[in-house]
Amino acid sequence: MADGSTPIHLDPHKQALLHHHTEKHFTAGEIVRDIIIGVSDGLTVPFALAAGLSGANASSSIVLTAGIAEVAAGAISMGLGGYLAAKSEADHYMRELRREQEEIVAVPDTEAAEVAEILARYGIEPHEYAPVVNALRKRPQAWLDFMMKFELGLEKPDPRRALQSALTIALAYILGGLVPLIPYMFIANATRAVTASVALTLLALLVFGYAKGYFTGNKPFQSAIQTTLIGAIASAAAFGMAKAIQL
Repeated sequence: MADGSTPIHLDPHKQALLHHHTEKHFTAGEIVRDIIIGVSDGLTVPFALAAGLSGANASSSIVLTAGIAEVAAGAISMGLGGYLAAKSEADHYMRELRREQEEIVAVPDTEAAEVAEILARYGIEPHEYAPVVNALRKRPQAWLDFMMKFELGLEKPDPRRALQSALTIALAYILGGLVPLIPYMFIANATRAVTASVALTLLALLVFGYAKGYFTGNKPFQSAIQTTLIGAIASAAAFGMAKAIQL
């Protein structure tokens, strides 16, 4: 798939084939990954906190206040983590890009040999890859793109990726974190509220786990069960520790 930076010349027959062929690939992997990170933590961490405070016989208002504070802090922390991770990825790409540019200018024969080695890994014979190597040497930008992708395995990051990742993770964390707190907004008795919170959160975990499995290509039902089980264990552990400490 071309990125639009380099013009592509194909004969009319091949161009017609591509024009009539639509590939159904899922291309929103990074966004989905950020949503999964945010929602999964948002559902489990405030859920465990609310369950633990309920186990300590705290009132619904205290649980709700602590839960909202945790959701706010968690969203900021998770969003910042996503921003720094994406920014580090972009910085790494730029460092390697500059290094590769310098090597193409300083040691072009060595870089050309690396192109040949990469193509040979795919079973391409010397007489077949020699014209490709020579063609790349005449096109420095294409040569650089080739080395970044096939030698280093690096894709050019979206310049908006860091901010987008931060906002996506933070918003997903907030949406997930509010779910286990909803019952405490309407039920004054924390003992009754925690029961409703458990039921609501486990249902949300089931739905989220199924969606996660569906979009990531895993078994949706298995993903739903695993996600729900992790959330249930986390909340049960927090609730049990709170009860043990109280005793």
